[in-house]
Amino acid sequence: MKAGKVSETILKRSIFKQIRTRREEVLLGAGVGEDCAAMKLEPGEIFVLSTDPITGTVKDIGTLAVQVTVNDLASSGAEPVGVMLTVLLPENITEEDIREMMGQVEEACSRFQIQVMGGHTEVTKAVNQPIISVTGVGKAKAGRLVTTSGARAGQDILVTKWIGIEGTSIIAKEKEEELRNRFSGAFVERAKGFDTYLSVLPEAALAAEFGISAMHDVTEGGIYGALWEMAEASGIGLEIDLKAIPIRQETVEICEYFGLNPYYLISSGCMLMAGDRGHDLVRELEKAKIPAAVIGKAVEGKTRRILNGEEEAYLERPRTDELYRIL
Repeated sequence: MKAGKVSETILKRSIFKQIRTRREEVLLGAGVGEDCAAMKLEPGEIFVLSTDPITGTVKDIGTLAVQVTVNDLASSGAEPVGVMLTVLLPENITEEDIREMMGQVEEACSRFQIQVMGGHTEVTKAVNQPIISVTGVGKAKAGRLVTTSGARAGQDILVTKWIGIEGTSIIAKEKEEELRNRFSGAFVERAKGFDTYLSVLPEAALAAEFGISAMHDVTEGGIYGALWEMAEASGIGLEIDLKAIPIRQETVEICEYFGLNPYYLISSGCMLMAGDRGHDLVRELEKAKIPAAVIGKAVEGKTRRILNGEEEAYLERPRTDELYRIL
């Protein structure tokens, strides 16, 4: 395609026609020439906004763009309402590619009952693969906002599901042929299927109702990055039991094969939480069929220790996600 804005014909035919999910809160949504979106709130509600780009993969990019943003909003205790998309496309893109990407976006929006409220789509020489940057729009009850910085010394640190599941799924899809030469077909299919666990909306809603103090979606930088960010934002230290951190065997073996550290691997679908009565919350989550585990404690000071039996190490500042080493 030629560089510049996507033509109005393609915009109407392959983008707007894909947008079908609507929310009554959205007063002004996506349309030709519309530069803004508008949304109404009820008394006692507040806006919650997030932003994230998807740059690490092309497969399922539309699905991931919505999923990651919905998770960010959920981690603050907000109800997702809509997204605004900035889509940057390379010149070798086809209209069929665009339609498929937007179909993924709409399918995810329909699943979470949120609306594409607007955005911008452009072909540009500045990228060599599609990039979607998403602004998420949500709402929360006043006084019910949950932050990353809400952890306090003495509270339990817990996670839901397993670390590395997003990265494992991405690698299994992007490196499927290579992995099938090393592992069984069933193994690779299980790893690819980890994308079914990426939503954190159920656990976020339950934890917010429980009265959790802090939540943080474990994304780029993996669990070690998320732990550092929560500790830094909250001004606390940590004592984390490495063996208590839940991880799937598929993640272990794929990371070993590629020489990756799973604790620094992108982990959407795994929610990091801090709060009182962590074991009680784990039981409530498990009643809802959401695996969860207490992995340590928040402590006074700034020391952030990782305990592995008799061995002890210290949490480092976040570093580049392991996914970028092979993709």
